[in-house]
Amino acid sequence: MSVPAWGARPDASGTHFAVLAPDASAVFLCLFDRDAPNDDGERRLPMERSGDGWTLTVPGVRAGDRYGYRAHGRYEPAANLWFDPAKLLVDPWAIELDRRFVCDPRLAMFGEDTAALVPKAIVPAVASRGPPPPPAFAPGGLIYELNVRGFTMRHPEVPPEQRGTIAALAHPAVLRHLTKIGVAGVELMPIIAWIDERHLPPLGLVNAWGYNPVAPMALDPGLCPGGVEELATTVAALRAAGIGTLLDVVFNHTGESDAAGPTLCLRGLDPAAYARDGAGRLINDSGTGNTLDCSREPVRELVLASLRHFASLGVDGFRFDLAPILARGPGFDPAAPIFAAIAGDPVLRDRIMIAEPWDTGPGGYQLGHFPANWLEWNDRYRDDVRRFWRGDGGAGVLTTRIAGSSDVFGGAPGSRSVNFVAAHDGFALGDVVAYAQRHNEANGEQNRDGHAEEVAWNSGVEGPSGDPAIRSRRDADVRAMLATVFASKGTPMLTAGDEFGRTQRGNNNAYAQDETTWLDWEHRDVALEDFVAALSAFRRDWPLADPAWLASADWRDLCDRPMTPERWMGAGGFLLRLPAGDETMFLRVDRGERRVTLARATMLESRL
Repeated sequence: MSVPAWGARPDASGTHFAVLAPDASAVFLCLFDRDAPNDDGERRLPMERSGDGWTLTVPGVRAGDRYGYRAHGRYEPAANLWFDPAKLLVDPWAIELDRRFVCDPRLAMFGEDTAALVPKAIVPAVASRGPPPPPAFAPGGLIYELNVRGFTMRHPEVPPEQRGTIAALAHPAVLRHLTKIGVAGVELMPIIAWIDERHLPPLGLVNAWGYNPVAPMALDPGLCPGGVEELATTVAALRAAGIGTLLDVVFNHTGESDAAGPTLCLRGLDPAAYARDGAGRLINDSGTGNTLDCSREPVRELVLASLRHFASLGVDGFRFDLAPILARGPGFDPAAPIFAAIAGDPVLRDRIMIAEPWDTGPGGYQLGHFPANWLEWNDRYRDDVRRFWRGDGGAGVLTTRIAGSSDVFGGAPGSRSVNFVAAHDGFALGDVVAYAQRHNEANGEQNRDGHAEEVAWNSGVEGPSGDPAIRSRRDADVRAMLATVFASKGTPMLTAGDEFGRTQRGNNNAYAQDETTWLDWEHRDVALEDFVAALSAFRRDWPLADPAWLASADWRDLCDRPMTPERWMGAGGFLLRLPAGDETMFLRVDRGERRVTLARATMLESRL
C-alpha cells in the first residue's frame, strides 16, 4: 500500500501531519497552544483526504507544539464504526505525550467531549540519528527483567526526584548493582503510555505493570519525563557499562479494550485495526477484550515503525508480550509476514527478538514455534525446575531443561530457551518457597485472578515464618533454583529483586499493586545477592556456551557411577562432568541435600 509517512514531521517551514482513517468522512487536526492552561484555545483545521489517509501541512507549527485529531463518520458500534467528533484522538504514531492517561467513564460515552481528558501528542524534534550500533546484548547473557518505577522508588542512593524514572537506571549506584550481578541486558517492562483498566479506579488501584498501552511509540510521561532524549541517554549509559537494553512491547491489544472501552486512538480513526470474528464481534485472544489484527498491513507497519524507532535510540531488542498474536490471521502461522519483514529489515534484522510464546486464544500455546533466530520464554523450564525442587519432578526431566530443552527447540547447536524460575507474572522467587496458594485478595477480585495452579510450596508454613529450620529450607531451595538457572544452557533471566529476596506477600498477579512492586533495597538479603553475583561470574566460564558440549558430557549418579536408564529412574539428582580445556567443570544436583554444587578443577585420574 502506498501511503504518506504517518505522524507529525516538522521542517523549517512548519509541520506535515498525516493520519490513517480510511472510513472517516472528515478528519480535523486539533492544535493546542503549548502554554495555554486547561487546553484552552483549541484550533481545528480540516485535513485533506489522501487515499486511505488524511494530510495537512501547517506553517509555523514547530517541535514541542501539541496536537490531536477528531474524526467524523458513522457511529455504529455493531458495524465496527465508532466515529465521534467529540472524542479527541491521540495520534497512533505519536512518540511523546504531554501527560499520562487517566481513566474516566466519559472516554467511552458518545457525544462527551474529551479534550480535557486525553493527552496531547507533541510534535517531535527533527531527528538525525545514524544507524544503531550492533546490540550490546548477546543470547546467553543474563537478562534482568525490571519494572522501571518499582526498581528505584525505594533506592536510598537515587535522588527522590529521579526515583521511578528511566533516567534513574543510569545512576552510578544502579549501574554498580547491575554490574555486580553480571547483567548483560536489562529488560524493561512496558514504558509506553498506558491507561488503567476501567475496573481499577473504583477499587482505588492503578495498573503498575503497564501492559495496557494506547499508542505503541508514545513514551509514558511518568516513567520518562525527559522523553526520547531521556531514554536515549539512559540506553547509552547502560551500553557504556557493558549492559544492553531490551524493551517489553505490547502489540497484542491496546487500552481501548472491549466494546465498552474508551475511544482514545485507533478505535476512533481506524477501528479495523482490531480483529473481529465472522459475527463482527471483537476477538479476545489477548484476554483484554480486543486484539490487534497484525494480518493487516497498516497494523504491521505501525509495529515495524515502532521497533525501528526504538532501535534507532540504541535499544538492543524486544520481548513481545503474548507474541502469537503477531502471527495470527486468525490462526497462528509460523511463516506469518511479520517475521519475514523483521528478518529483512536493515535496522531490525540484527536486533534480539524474544517471544512470550502464548496467548489466550485458540491454539495460543506456541512454545518452540517462533523463527529459528528468536529466543522464547520457556515456561516448561520454569515449571519443571520448580517441580524437581518441590520434590515431585524427575532428575531426567531436569537434565533435559538444563541441557537446553531440545525436546522443545530441537537439536540446533544453540538453545533458544530463555530460562527462568520466576518473572513479573506469578510468584516472586522468594514467594515460590513460602506460599503454596495465591493470596491476591488485595486485587479486589475475590482471589480469583492469577494462576491458581502455580508450582509452589511453603515448606510447612504458609507465608512468613520465624522458624529457623523453615527459613533455612527456604533459603536452600531459592539458592538451588538460582544455581540451576545459571548452570543451564540457554539464556538465563532474573526478575529484579529475586537476587536479594523480593516478596509480593503471596500475590501472584501484582499488576494492580503499585507499592508491592517497589523493591526493598534497605532490607535486601546481601548474602543471597553475593551468591548470585558469584553464580553469574562462574557462568561466564561455563562450557555450556560451546554448542558441542553434549557430545562430551559425562552424566553420573550421586555415587559417581555412570548413569544408566535404571539409575535415572527415580533419581534425586546427578553429577555432570564437562571438559573445559585443561579443566573439568562439575555440576552436582542433590535434591535430598537441597544442594547444587558448581566446581572447576584440573583432573588427574589413574583410571577411567
